[in-house]
Amino acid sequence: MAHAAVKEGLRSVAAGLLTPFDDHLEVDHDALRENARIVYDEGIRTFLACANISEYHSLSHEERIEVTATSVETLPDDATVLAGVGGATPTAIDLASKFDEIGVDAMMVMPPTHTYVHEHGLLDYYRKLGDATDAPLVPYVRGFDPSVEFLSNLTELDDVVGVKYALEDVPKFAEAVASSDDVVWVDGMAEPYALALWAEGAEGFTAGVSNFEPRIGLALFDALKHGDWERAREIRAVCLPFQNFRSGTGTGNTLPGAVSVPAVKHGMELAGMTGGRVREPIVELTEEEKEQVEALYRKVESFETESV
Repeated sequence: MAHAAVKEGLRSVAAGLLTPFDDHLEVDHDALRENARIVYDEGIRTFLACANISEYHSLSHEERIEVTATSVETLPDDATVLAGVGGATPTAIDLASKFDEIGVDAMMVMPPTHTYVHEHGLLDYYRKLGDATDAPLVPYVRGFDPSVEFLSNLTELDDVVGVKYALEDVPKFAEAVASSDDVVWVDGMAEPYALALWAEGAEGFTAGVSNFEPRIGLALFDALKHGDWERAREIRAVCLPFQNFRSGTGTGNTLPGAVSVPAVKHGMELAGMTGGRVREPIVELTEEEKEQVEALYRKVESFETESV
């Protein structure tokens, strides 16, 4: 897929393909195929395979290749598929080369996990990945606090066609967009930030509740595209309770976001998809947490989007 086509794919709602693990914590490829078909049939055309929400860091190198291959083979040609690459430079390059063979449309470069990071070193990392793959890059900015100058320099790299921005800093986003080159900025924090970042130059967003209720994200995207801010706020409000739950710590824990992935997986189960188990370091929802998700899901599921 040409760079221009990937950019167009980024101007949409991007759904994450969560990895369904069976009772033995093995990847259930049949369930992954069925989930991808369901979300595609609901109208989503941009997909994040082997992504953060796919439990990227709990997958082995070979599993990352396998789940991405399943995703690409399952989805029709008009879908835009981004796949996560990261880790040490040789590891990321090897993964990107395998994804090239599979036919991935773009590489979503995962956030750095190194304790010590230099902005110039990160730019060198992206350059080396760009030189090693035929597909364009979409860096995922999360978990570190780069300067606006870094974000601007990032967009000037030849192989970068988009940036997935997931920092809770809207003013920095606005300044970065104003000083950036010709790339597509994507809200990487799902529906709650879609309005604020859209107003500052975002052209797409990643799915939250839209991973199991795609019509919600599609309706929100349509409202934003047509400047219907009142309707967009209404849809955002429906998503907020579920998304706020996802950002929580869960039971017996102080770390935020611990229930994020299992909450979405439970939402998928309620929607007739297969969420499956989670792998460590994530834990399953408690029965009380499942009941909370079910109540939140009913509110999302009952929302009418036909009028948009």
